[in-house]
Amino acid sequence: MLVRLGFARSRRAARELVESGRVRVNGRRWRKGGTVAPGDAVEVAPDSETPAIAPAADADIAILYEDPDLLIVAKPAPMACYPLRPGDGGTVMNGIAARYPETAAAGPKPAEGGLIHRLDNGTSGALMIARKRSAYAAMRAALTSGAIARRYHALVAGTIDRPLRIAQPIAHHAKNPRRMVAVGAAPHAGPAANAYRSHPRPALTAVAPLRKIGGFTLIEAAPATGVRHQIRVHLASVGHPIAGDELYGGPHLQSLAPGRFWLHLAELGLTAPGGAFVRVSAPYPADLESALSASA
Repeated sequence: MLVRLGFARSRRAARELVESGRVRVNGRRWRKGGTVAPGDAVEVAPDSETPAIAPAADADIAILYEDPDLLIVAKPAPMACYPLRPGDGGTVMNGIAARYPETAAAGPKPAEGGLIHRLDNGTSGALMIARKRSAYAAMRAALTSGAIARRYHALVAGTIDRPLRIAQPIAHHAKNPRRMVAVGAAPHAGPAANAYRSHPRPALTAVAPLRKIGGFTLIEAAPATGVRHQIRVHLASVGHPIAGDELYGGPHLQSLAPGRFWLHLAELGLTAPGGAFVRVSAPYPADLESALSASA
């Protein structure tokens, strides 16, 4: 609807307007998945109301790699990557901007700064942040083309004893704006697997088992695409939801905080803007190590 009215250049841009809190319908802040009726008054706030990054020096975020163009940091969970509303703090970008002020202006979006990609709040691990506009453009292009290797580790329900290739398209859930669905995934994904409202996007995830731990399997997941919630949705669609990921049917883990699930971006392999090949590993944080011990 925002695209048709000329407020946004694409569906993705329209979604970002809604997520940033800039869209109001009949005077109320709008949320994804809402239905607009004929005669409703749609307002989009100007860019001046877009949340900006306020430096916050109290964030404790480890630096895994640093060069003049690029940072790779260890994102904690359940910390958000960037502020969604004016005045928000306590995000990765708030903390990094306090130590590296140039990152706040390294990308085209004031709220995200030089954030090259995102991790869900409940996911931890290696996160790339540009320090220059040129580095942001180069790394975004590399990410889009598949030139950056991402290796996630996840603790999933049940037994996976062989490599899997999951290629179901992913779309927004028809009724729940928080969820995505694997289109055509059955029977494991449940009755809502074919109920979706957005155009399905192609998605491909390669999965390899690492070791069996009690009633779970520790796996490596390598996404070839970057669809929202991709790894979480794909694993749930084949009957192996991530431990702690209750949104997608994952079993509860007492040792993980609310909103946290056992998913971690453990390794990145990339060519940095300066030309050097970089391979960065992110150690498991203490809460994931404890969950492994408790699950054994």
